[in-house]
This record gives sequence, structure tokens and C-alpha cells, in this order.
Amino acid sequence: MRVGIVSDIHCNLPGLQRALELMGDIDALFCAGDVVYQYRWSNEVVELLRDLGAYVVKGNHEEVLFGPAGERLRSQPNVRRDLLAWLDAQPYRLEVAVDGKKVLMTHGSPWPPYDEYHYPHEAVWARAAELDCDVLIVGHTHFQMARRFGRVLVINPGSAGEPRDPRNGFQLSCAVWDTASDAVRFYDYPDPTRTFVASSAELTR
Repeated sequence: MRVGIVSDIHCNLPGLQRALELMGDIDALFCAGDVVYQYRWSNEVVELLRDLGAYVVKGNHEEVLFGPAGERLRSQPNVRRDLLAWLDAQPYRLEVAVDGKKVLMTHGSPWPPYDEYHYPHEAVWARAAELDCDVLIVGHTHFQMARRFGRVLVINPGSAGEPRDPRNGFQLSCAVWDTASDAVRFYDYPDPTRTFVASSAELTR
């Protein structure tokens, strides 16, 4: 199976659409949180993920949105109630079997405190080998990562909405995981609202 992975879309509909174009035919789509901004909403982004049947977890921006501080945004007349309810129903931590492999997806750290930023170079990732899963999907940092720790493959697709990773020239990115080979292919691309040139890079275990 080819599994598409995005994260940290932050209301960037063209960024998400470009990611879907670059990933091509996929059998499943995972989104590791921060679909919207804490004080900004996109009916179009949420609707597209819902209609694609994507696996989605809530991130720190959704946590604010659905808390007391997000009440004003949630009450805006342009915010569709059905999409708001759908996003609110998504978990913060998801465990699902994909092609016989156990996938765990969270937005931030898989260990408490869950809102911590753990970047690819940090030694803390060695703890991933102790997790009860085959693949761990995370977001939050906006930094790409595909590394194996013991039997656990850790994947962070980077951000499909707000680039922060200097290693790919501060471009947007997404990833495709091949469940048969465990190869992870990253697609790097400029924000399509600014330019339309794209490139790709490949990383395998």
C-alpha cells in the first residue's frame, strides 16, 4: 500500500491540494494534526480531509480552537457546524492497523508532556523503540523525519501548510510510506500560493 502523510496544514488549502497531486495514487491518507490555526478556520481544508476519509488527529491548534479561547471563532457564521463537529470528533492519539502493521499517530510527542517539540536530531527518539507499534507518525515540528528505532519507523512528513525546515530550503512537504518496503518518499515544494516549482527527495530505511 502507498500511504500518504501530511501534517500542519494550518488552513493552507493550495498547500494540501499540491501535496495530494504530488503524492499521486494513495491507498490511505494520514494527517498528523494542526489542520487549522487556533484562531483561523478553513471549511475547505476540513471538508477535503473528511471527504477523502483521512485519518486525522487533533494538534495543539485544535486544542486551543475547541477550548474556551476558541469560542469566538467557533461561533462565527462562516464556520460550518458539520465540519466543526467532525474535526472535534477526531482523537489526539490514534492507533490503527494498516496492511497488517500497527500505526500510532500523534501530533506532538508520543510521551508526556505531549505538546513538546522533539526535533529529528534529538536523542529522545531512541525511546521510540519501546513503543507498541510498527510505525509512529508525528507532526508539530514541521521538520521531516524518517528513522527507524528498533522495529519502529518514525515518520514526520514536515508541513503541508507552513514551512519551517531549513534542510529543504523552507519548502512545504509531504510524505508517502510504502507499507511493503517501508520506504518513505518526501515531496518538497514551494508554497503554491507563491510559486509553482516543485522537487522531490527520497529517504529509505
